[in-house]
Amino acid sequence: MNNILLETQGLTKTYGRRDVVSDVNIKVRRGSIYGLIGKNGAGKTTIMKMIAGMTKPTSGSYDYVDFEGGNKAAFAKIGTLIEIPAIMPSMSAYDNLKLKALAYGCYDDSSIREKLKLVSLDNTGKKKARAFSLGMKQRLGIALALIGDPEVLILDEPINGLDPEGIAEVRNTLARLNEEKGITIIISSHILAELAKLATDYAIIDNGRIIEESTREELELKSRGKLVIKCADSAKAMEVLKAAGYSKLEAADPRTINVYEEGEVGPDMNMKICNAGIMVYSFAFETADLEEYFLRTVSGADKEVV
Repeated sequence: MNNILLETQGLTKTYGRRDVVSDVNIKVRRGSIYGLIGKNGAGKTTIMKMIAGMTKPTSGSYDYVDFEGGNKAAFAKIGTLIEIPAIMPSMSAYDNLKLKALAYGCYDDSSIREKLKLVSLDNTGKKKARAFSLGMKQRLGIALALIGDPEVLILDEPINGLDPEGIAEVRNTLARLNEEKGITIIISSHILAELAKLATDYAIIDNGRIIEESTREELELKSRGKLVIKCADSAKAMEVLKAAGYSKLEAADPRTINVYEEGEVGPDMNMKICNAGIMVYSFAFETADLEEYFLRTVSGADKEVV
């Protein structure tokens, strides 16, 4: 990967005798929307807190390599929304932002109004935050994270508990911040279908370990429908198919090939494998979506651990 902003090396957090996060190695590109995908309790929040400087790793390290001055300089350019937004319910959206800006020593009326517009809360006037919908509160939390004009946003489950309209509101806000302001966003969620509409890079985490790191393109390729060929020798069959010009292939095991080629390629592949003297047992087309891929990947990792 080029233009790496954040890199972790063996990041581990232990509570008592239990590793909540273990040997995490990820790379986050500047300008990306990096999605941490995992079930509740997988370790996402702990990773977020460590890279935000809120808790120290037990071992391993993380480095904001794209910041002059290292991690200390980077913390001044990070905005966070982890767990519950720190909102004053008796105050308006504007006054919530003003309070934090005054505390940070960066109060500016035009800057606050710009941030409210960015999260589509510029027309709420004197309405108290306690009367906001859950989606509005989450967007206000994001606006609060923008105080100080951060270059990086670290957001832990910002769409958790929202209805479809609220999810769309938050998703559109984050996409706009990334596209218009160039803000790098590190976001966690257990709702893969929604994260897939936003993130450019992904890390799948389970039981505190990173199982897989992928770009959007790589993940889409792996999770889309595929032709599954069962044959006597997948390695030899792969050689035959590659010699015939096919390239989107994966040897799943000694007798299984996953094919991601487009079009009706089955009959031609069958003929070429059989002509090479390799027994073909079956051809089957399997469909999948990102949720299914995630569950299959996590299940496979659990089996490996056992």
